[in-house]
Amino acid sequence: MAFLDTKHKKKSLTLTTLLLSALLLVLFYIGLTYMDPPEENGISVNFGTTQFGSGRIQPKEKIQSEPLDTPPVEPTKQEVAEAIENPVEEVEEVSAEKESPAEKLLTQENEEAVKINQAKEAKRKVDEAAADAKRKAEAAENKKKAEAARIAQQKKEADERARKEQEAKKKALDEMMGGLNKSDGTATGSEGDDDRAGDKGQPDGDPYATSYYGGPGSGSGTGGYGLNGRSLVNKGKVAQECNQSGRVVVRITVDRNGKVISAEPGVKGTTNNDPCLLEPARKTAFMHKWNLDSNAPSKQTGFVVVNFKLGE
Repeated sequence: MAFLDTKHKKKSLTLTTLLLSALLLVLFYIGLTYMDPPEENGISVNFGTTQFGSGRIQPKEKIQSEPLDTPPVEPTKQEVAEAIENPVEEVEEVSAEKESPAEKLLTQENEEAVKINQAKEAKRKVDEAAADAKRKAEAAENKKKAEAARIAQQKKEADERARKEQEAKKKALDEMMGGLNKSDGTATGSEGDDDRAGDKGQPDGDPYATSYYGGPGSGSGTGGYGLNGRSLVNKGKVAQECNQSGRVVVRITVDRNGKVISAEPGVKGTTNNDPCLLEPARKTAFMHKWNLDSNAPSKQTGFVVVNFKLGE
């Protein structure tokens, strides 16, 4: 044979044949052994002689059948004790079941829900009380404001009535005095140092004069005054230093002793407000003096008119 032409090939064939034969023998005796199944014996049934029974004591032999007409056999003390113990165990089991973690969790959740509801209810009551208090406070404040407005309105109406009554009284007094304070002119305007509307002065006076009293006059030097009931005792004049002309009116205040206690140059009627004329005019006003009068007002207002000319 061509495949056994060498010594080594023959040797290999021999070894292969031996190994395969040994493997078949091992599989035949070990790997292919068949195990018979065990015999079936059926289900284990409790020993007994009747189709009914009760209790926990198992008889070892046949028992006598219970007569049909005989009264029931009372349980033994052991059976009673076991019967008493068994319900306790069942009750304990039921209690254990009732106290299972799930039921405990449910109970806790219910308690928390009750607490949350109670907290919400308490908060709602507090909010309602706060809102009610706020409404009452606002109502009281509105009532207070309304009362204040009513009082203010009543006061305003009372003042208005008093003003109208006063005006009516003045009007009646003027009519009774024959129109002493009336004027039949056609011009409009108001001028004076009183607190009533009108053009204070005299019909034959100068509209540009500074005094509301005395008669009209003209000339140079100083004049004016307007101190009702007072007579001039002394006067003087301070010369200017700037060689200007013009009239400077000085408002003065005189005390009961006739002394000038204040002087304000450059008031209404002044034609030249140069400082070189205002200061001499102010000093000139302080050189004037009137008679002492204890019945005169503590402060009497008048005017001093100083006329300046060129070359003085």
